[in-house]
Amino acid sequence: MTNSSELFPELVPASAPADAALPSQPLAERLRPRSLNEVIGQQHLLGPGMPLRVAFEAGRLHSMILWGPPGVGKTTLARLMTQAFDAQFITISAVLGGVKEIRESVERAQAVAAQGRRTVVFVDEVHRFNKSQQDAFLPHVEAGLFTFIGATTENPSFEVNSALLSRATVHVLKALDQGELLDLVQRGQQALACPPFSKAAAERLAAYADGDARRLLNAVEAAASLAPKGASEIDEAALERALGEQLRRYDKGGEQFYDVISALHKSVRGSDPDAALYWLVRMLDGGVDARYISRRLIRMASEDIGLADPRALRLCLDAAETYERLGSPEGELTLAQAVIYLAMAPKSNAAYSAYNAVRALVKGDQSRPVPMHLRNAPTKLMKGLGYGQAYRYAHDHPGGFVPGEQYLPDGLEGERFYEPVPRGLEIRIGERLSELRRLNAEAREQES
Repeated sequence: MTNSSELFPELVPASAPADAALPSQPLAERLRPRSLNEVIGQQHLLGPGMPLRVAFEAGRLHSMILWGPPGVGKTTLARLMTQAFDAQFITISAVLGGVKEIRESVERAQAVAAQGRRTVVFVDEVHRFNKSQQDAFLPHVEAGLFTFIGATTENPSFEVNSALLSRATVHVLKALDQGELLDLVQRGQQALACPPFSKAAAERLAAYADGDARRLLNAVEAAASLAPKGASEIDEAALERALGEQLRRYDKGGEQFYDVISALHKSVRGSDPDAALYWLVRMLDGGVDARYISRRLIRMASEDIGLADPRALRLCLDAAETYERLGSPEGELTLAQAVIYLAMAPKSNAAYSAYNAVRALVKGDQSRPVPMHLRNAPTKLMKGLGYGQAYRYAHDHPGGFVPGEQYLPDGLEGERFYEPVPRGLEIRIGERLSELRRLNAEAREQES
């Protein structure tokens, strides 16, 4: 097994090519880290005393699932572990592979085990394996024939079966932050020996990458290949010429991103379906995750339509579910349908306002006791103390309503938070609420 001094050499300058790196290789492959110290990001796992660093240093290779967004180093970490422990590396794509590939991997692992070597079986996109394929790993993982490492961009709690999940440690990888991406821009520039990127251009590249190292290096390589000869630096204008369409489509991290979201929300609130559709398409064209848009629409259904049209919430949930089934571009039509419905639905923020008012009250108020007649009384002692006494069961009264009954804590009697608006279904809700409040007022006046 490789010793620790070989595991953690000093960082090799990015401009120094690896022995195996060929100029024809993509930049992302040429700069693939060859030691833990070359890995950018993931310090919560690789920093001193952190889980994967400790595993490397202690020589403990364990089965694991690496969960994180694209381009954050899942495959790289699997390869580094294999090299560090002088193990055979077998990779299976869950998209293309199946039980046959698993059986072949088992045979190869058995062959090297006879020679005293270990095997790492790396399954990319493991969430795409079905239950029988995942189960095929179990006996061999339990027997220690090989170490299983799965990579996934999806939540393993939902996508990996519990039996396999219980035998693997889940490590969550994070998207690279701006500082880490800017460091990577510099490494790419040095490796390509191209003009440096201006500060603005580098920051634009970092925003475009959206935490994905592979996307960033591909962009750096493309921009460098189209840089004007003799240029002292690659500025934003040169970057725009090289990657104009892509930069526009993936401008997801800056002020414009949030401005477009705001425009969509306000167009829906303002009942303008044409503008709402325009901003929806702008977001989709800009590379925004449609699932994020789905969540925003669900929020709008509750915040801006509310009980004026309760069907809006269900329609948005159906649109989100349909998109999950169809994906892009087919599923995007359901989001467009939901946007039009939301824009044309009667508007009410009454529920939203009532909720915020109660939250503010509770946050700044004392913990008021539950009135005795509303308390649960499951034991004889509690009944003896008066819990639940004098409670009047609403279904036993005309109209299913008890005039004058107190449900708020003492000191808050008569407080009003929810005030329906005269639009949509809330017209009828308001009429009903007014009548109930009138009956309450009369009953309390009689009691007093």
